[in-house]
Amino acid sequence: MKTLTLLRHAKSGWDDPVLRDFDRPLNGKGKRAAQLVGRNWRSMGLAFDHVVASPAVRVIETIEQVATGYGEALAPAWDRRIYLASATTLLDLVHELPEGADSALLVGHNPGLEDLILLLVPDSADQPLRDDVEAKFPTASTAQLRFDVDTWRDIAAGTAELVLFVRPRDLDPALGPDQD
Repeated sequence: MKTLTLLRHAKSGWDDPVLRDFDRPLNGKGKRAAQLVGRNWRSMGLAFDHVVASPAVRVIETIEQVATGYGEALAPAWDRRIYLASATTLLDLVHELPEGADSALLVGHNPGLEDLILLLVPDSADQPLRDDVEAKFPTASTAQLRFDVDTWRDIAAGTAELVLFVRPRDLDPALGPDQD
C-alpha cells in the first residue's frame, strides 16, 4: 500500500510585475492558509516518509508556513522538474520515489497536480471527491491518494483511491474565493 499526498502551493502575489513567475512569493492570504493547512495535517495525524517539492519561491514559502502550523520541518528534496510539470512528468517523478517510503508528499503547481489526480483516480460513482477536484483544485489544497500497490513504479492511470480532499475554505470560510 502506498499513499501519495499532493499539496498545491498557497496563494502567491503578483504585486511586483518585474518578478519572474518562479520568484513570486506568497501573499498574506497564502501564508495564513498554509499555516492552517499545517495545523489541519497535525490534527489528522498525517505523516510523510519522503517529501519532494518544486523549488519555486511560492512553494518554498508554502512549505515553511505549513511546517509552522504542522509543528515539524518537512525537509523536502527539491526537484526543478515539478515546476509547471505536466501530469505525465509528475507521474514519472512518482515512479522514482524511494521504495522504502510508503507515504510521500509532493508539493507543486497546477494544472499538473490537478491533472495528475484526474489521471490517477478513476471517474466513477465510488470516487465522489474526484468531481470536487475536477471543478477546481485551489491553492493550498491537499489531496491524498491511496494505491493498492507494493512499489511506486506500479502506479498507473485509474489505480488510485482519492481518500482526502481539503481546500483552505473548508477549514476557514474566510480563505475562500474572493476573500482577502
